[in-house]
Amino acid sequence: MQLKIHNEGWVYFVISCLITIIIIPFYTILGIFLCILSIYIFYFFRDPIRSIPNDDVVVSPADGQVTYIGESNSPLENNLDKKNYTKISIFLSIFDVHVNRMPIDASILSINYIPGKFLNATLDKSSKENERNIIYAKTNEDYFYIVQIAGLIARRIVCNLKNNQTVIKGERIGIIKFGSRVDLYLPKNYNILISKGQRVIGGETIISNPNNIKNIKSAVLK
Repeated sequence: MQLKIHNEGWVYFVISCLITIIIIPFYTILGIFLCILSIYIFYFFRDPIRSIPNDDVVVSPADGQVTYIGESNSPLENNLDKKNYTKISIFLSIFDVHVNRMPIDASILSINYIPGKFLNATLDKSSKENERNIIYAKTNEDYFYIVQIAGLIARRIVCNLKNNQTVIKGERIGIIKFGSRVDLYLPKNYNILISKGQRVIGGETIISNPNNIKNIKSAVLK
C-alpha cells in the first residue's frame, strides 16, 4: 500500500516531527503525545490513490457521510441562476480523507469565496452561514456547483482550481483542513443513486448519472 500525504500537510507534519525530536529527551510524556500527534497529522492529510469509474457517471467529491439530499436553489445569492437543483451534503469527520475531487468532467466557470461562521458542519444551516468556497462548473449543457464548507474545527479551505480550467473527473481540486462539509448541487435531470446516511468515497462512489443512462448502480468501495 502506497502512503502519500497531501502537499498542504507537509508543513504541519515536519514542524510536529521537529518539535517532537526536540522535546522528547527532556519531557518524555509530552514527547510521546507529540509523536502521536505527528502520526495523526500524517493520517489526516493522507492522499490515497483512487480508482475512478470510466462510465458517464457522477462520483462523490469527498469522503464522508451523506447527511442531506433534497431540492435547493443555487448556493450563490443574488445571481441570475433561478434553476432548482438536487443538493447532496457530505460531512467529513476528522478521520475522513479531506482531499476533494471533481465529480465529473467539467469546465470551471467561476470560483466564489464567501467568509462566514464556523458552525458544526453537520447542521444544514452551515451551507448558508459558514465560511465556504463555491465552485460553479459546466459539463456538456448541464451546470452544477461544488461547495467546500469549513466546519467547527476546519479553519482553512484550499481550492486548486482556476476560472476557465478544464478538470477531469476524479482529479484533486483542493482540501479542507480539519473537519468539514462538501455540498454538491446537481441538475434535476440527474438520477440520485445514493441515500441519506450512506458513506461515500471521493472519486470512487457513484452518486448520480444523467437520466438518459440506465442500469448504473451505486457502489461504495471500502
